[in-house]
Amino acid sequence: MKFFDSHCHLEEGMIPVIQESETKLVMNIGCDLKSSIESVAWTKAFDWVYGTVGIHPEFANELDDTIDKIEKLARENEKIMAIGEIGLDYHWEENPERDVQRRCFAEQIELAKKLELPICIHSRDADQETMDILKDMKSFDNIPVLMHCFSGSEELARQYIKLGAWISIAGPVTYKNNRKTIEVVSSTPLERLLVETDSPYLTPEPHRGHSNTPANVKYTAAKIAEIKNISLEETAEATYNNACRFYCIRNN
Repeated sequence: MKFFDSHCHLEEGMIPVIQESETKLVMNIGCDLKSSIESVAWTKAFDWVYGTVGIHPEFANELDDTIDKIEKLARENEKIMAIGEIGLDYHWEENPERDVQRRCFAEQIELAKKLELPICIHSRDADQETMDILKDMKSFDNIPVLMHCFSGSEELARQYIKLGAWISIAGPVTYKNNRKTIEVVSSTPLERLLVETDSPYLTPEPHRGHSNTPANVKYTAAKIAEIKNISLEETAEATYNNACRFYCIRNN
């Protein structure tokens, strides 16, 4: 049995734990220029690491100084498989102005189209605007779209699936009384689900309260198996293959 952590932020101390686990592939995510450069470095250091580059909405003010460098990283490194994480985050007041976030999001969608790469979406307290921008820019018609760490409603998930997007589920699905995400998993076809840790954040039960690692993605997969009343082996195989398909990773 093997797992693919489709979204994480690697740290040095995680490596031995991952190598001893059933997590056989990980996707390290870029959030700004520094972490995108680090993402490239991780892909070169380990065969089992792939990466993305991008500007998180928290760093949208850096767009003009960064976008050309992000493009260069994506063009010059064959294990950079997507642009992300990109999107909108209206949760924190200290984040850049909404107009700035929207422009940063839109320009990176255009970059992904130009490079013919998938996009990994971060959306927090911005469900409708995220959907509107993706629709207006015809993202679903041109590039694969992944909703990372999906926390929206079952109805929103249905809309995204209908448009052709993929849904990634993280540790919070294991939290007590998280009925909303359980409903999302229940109604989303297995062939459209990915699993992730978002390490070092969002640690699943039974390790909640400790720093997260990609080795813990199996607990999220186990919860999905429980919800769908299927085996963990079937869930692991499906989500592993789904992640490979979404990120266009072959021969794994």
